Amino acid sequence: MLSLLGFAMITAFMYLIMSKKLTPMVAFMLIPIVFGIIGGFAKGIGPMMLEGVKDVAPTSIMILFAILYFGLMIDTGLFDPLIAFILKVVKGDPLKIVVGTAVLSMMVALDGDGTTTYMITASALLPLYKKLKMNPLILAGIAMLSMGVMNMTPWGGASAMAMSSLGLTSSELFFPLIPVMGIGLLWVLFVSFIFGRKERKRLGVIDFQDTFKEIASASEIVQSTELPEYRRPRLLWFNFVLTLVLLVCLIMDFIPLMILFMVAFAIALLVNYPNIKDQQKRISSHAANAVAVVSIIIAAGIFIGIMSGTHMIDAMAKTLVAIIPDVLGPYLPVIVALLSAPLTFVMSNNAFYFGVLPIIAQAAEAYGISASEIGRASILGQPVHIISPLIAAAHLLMRMVEIEFIDLQRFLMKWAFGTTIVMIIASLVLGVISI
Repeated sequence: MLSLLGFAMITAFMYLIMSKKLTPMVAFMLIPIVFGIIGGFAKGIGPMMLEGVKDVAPTSIMILFAILYFGLMIDTGLFDPLIAFILKVVKGDPLKIVVGTAVLSMMVALDGDGTTTYMITASALLPLYKKLKMNPLILAGIAMLSMGVMNMTPWGGASAMAMSSLGLTSSELFFPLIPVMGIGLLWVLFVSFIFGRKERKRLGVIDFQDTFKEIASASEIVQSTELPEYRRPRLLWFNFVLTLVLLVCLIMDFIPLMILFMVAFAIALLVNYPNIKDQQKRISSHAANAVAVVSIIIAAGIFIGIMSGTHMIDAMAKTLVAIIPDVLGPYLPVIVALLSAPLTFVMSNNAFYFGVLPIIAQAAEAYGISASEIGRASILGQPVHIISPLIAAAHLLMRMVEIEFIDLQRFLMKWAFGTTIVMIIASLVLGVISI
């Protein structure tokens, strides 16, 4: 009976958010309360919710300050020299332009926000694509492939949700995936090389120095992405060193991630914008992105707390174990990795990571498979998820480059799925997931 109630709650949750009758945040808070009361758990539902919110609090704090930090770095102009350098190097060579598109989008995607990544990449490089009459599908496709891999960072969305729903830390879920992400990014560079070589063969290399100076100046790029007065070119090296130290400390994992980002953000904000009013403006400019993500994670704590506290998740896992053939049990990590691509394509990350993943992870324990392994497997499908029509940022990119979504999906689907397959193989070889 408890298992049936749990599956009914998941079904109701997925239906209401996928049909857009409720926002994910509202659904996370209200649906489990309703089903908890129906199940007769009204008396203990408060402590359950509180426990769930406590569990996701560290992840929420880390995401909040990671978004603020990388958003601040974009404001200061940390990536402007990279953009200017790429434009200077690529000039009229389609091959270099496509590879430069990949490098630029990877770097900008560090903040985990698809909207920012697409706006900066398209604004910087679309004039070059138009001048050379290059295929705009390549610009959009490479930017999305890069975002699909970079979205696996703990503050990128998928990893944060997986950590929250499974109660994992970044060292358990994300750190083992760093070399896998590296291989995924190398694959994206390889794909960009293939696309670029085809465009070079089709168009040749064009020398248009005067036009290049006109459309590719760094000042034009800066003006298209942020107000000039918020740039801090004199502090470029300070911001670079601070970011480098942050990333090194992140990899060494000797300080909790949330503390790292909190301290790094405080230092960056104080040094770059000592005036309090400027600080408030910079925080406000990124508040919408931060609140949108963090509020969902915190609300999901109620969902997780009630599912765990009522033992619905345990009952559902037992049912799932009874259904799964024993011969397939040991292969669950690979199965989850493969299914994560189509499932996150047709449903939101919220529905998959908070609705489906906890049940699978609980069932996997019966076969001696850890929740961290299932969590790592579950985010390998993000390169396919990123081209889902459910993602608002993707529609923004389509409007910017003036192409149809269906054309982009036809062009990119096999390459996006190929990226997932490459990362699955790398995960198996490196022992990140087992078979």
